[in-house]
Amino acid sequence: MNLSILIPLLNEDESLQELYSWIISVMKSNNYSYEVIFIDDGSTDNSWSIIEELAAEDANVKGIRFMKNFGKSQALHAGFKKAQGDVVITMDADLQDSPEEIPGLYNMIITEKFDLVSGWKKKRYDSVMAKNMPSKLFNWAARKTSGVELNDFNCGLKAYKNVVIKNIEVSGEMHRYIPVLAKNAGFGKIGEKVVQHQARKYGETKFGMERFINGFLDLITIWFLSKFGKRPMHLFGAMGSVMFIIGFLLAGYIGVMKLYHMYNDLPYHLITSNPWFFIALTTMVLGTQLFLAGFLGEIILRTKNNEERYKVSKEIN
Repeated sequence: MNLSILIPLLNEDESLQELYSWIISVMKSNNYSYEVIFIDDGSTDNSWSIIEELAAEDANVKGIRFMKNFGKSQALHAGFKKAQGDVVITMDADLQDSPEEIPGLYNMIITEKFDLVSGWKKKRYDSVMAKNMPSKLFNWAARKTSGVELNDFNCGLKAYKNVVIKNIEVSGEMHRYIPVLAKNAGFGKIGEKVVQHQARKYGETKFGMERFINGFLDLITIWFLSKFGKRPMHLFGAMGSVMFIIGFLLAGYIGVMKLYHMYNDLPYHLITSNPWFFIALTTMVLGTQLFLAGFLGEIILRTKNNEERYKVSKEIN
């Protein structure tokens, strides 16, 4: 199978039929073998009913329905698990991503041998202050922190080799950073393609300014995980050891100075009246806690807890 088209969605019943018809037109004009997988992330409108109708008419249409809203990352994870195509395309259901871009993305994976190609909505139809400026700042920070040179991390239109999506774990709100996850997993050939951005035709955006705040927090998380996720002791253990040694040496110096003054009949004060004693004590306590944090992190990594991801209520194969 050439292509798997993954479409996570939440309350997009107005656009689904039009999006499906557009995708099928592109598939047929290029003679692709394909599957279209809709992942309904807990919609409360008629989205699932429309998906069932499409699946009844077209055996290439498949669907996954969550019991409640688990988020886009979980929806993509479920879609990645189900996808069978050689190339996997992800796109949003709101008609802002154009299916006409699919052949170009597909060729970059197949012909130019990219592991992953991310869309770049160079010309946007969003509000400048509400989305464009925060997005530019966010993408700049993501590039500097991750080392992945993309201009639009938030673009939902992306193409992947099947092997890529089978070897990455998308959890929490990390869907923005799938290229970073892919790079950390060893897939280094990551490309970018300028794609057309469509103005929203139906409904309202599901994302507000909070997504940029969450995005920056997730960026810090993924930076930490990429650097120290497999070796937390290297960070916390090193910091803890340095702080403990500094505190211990400072406390030792205070004690030695008091003994020196006592031995030479010089005036001295109680150690507990010296503010440096409490600084030294606090430094040693914090150092011990950081060391233990690193130690516990190593134990947790080896335990590999089973995380609940999502609950599927219905599925169309």
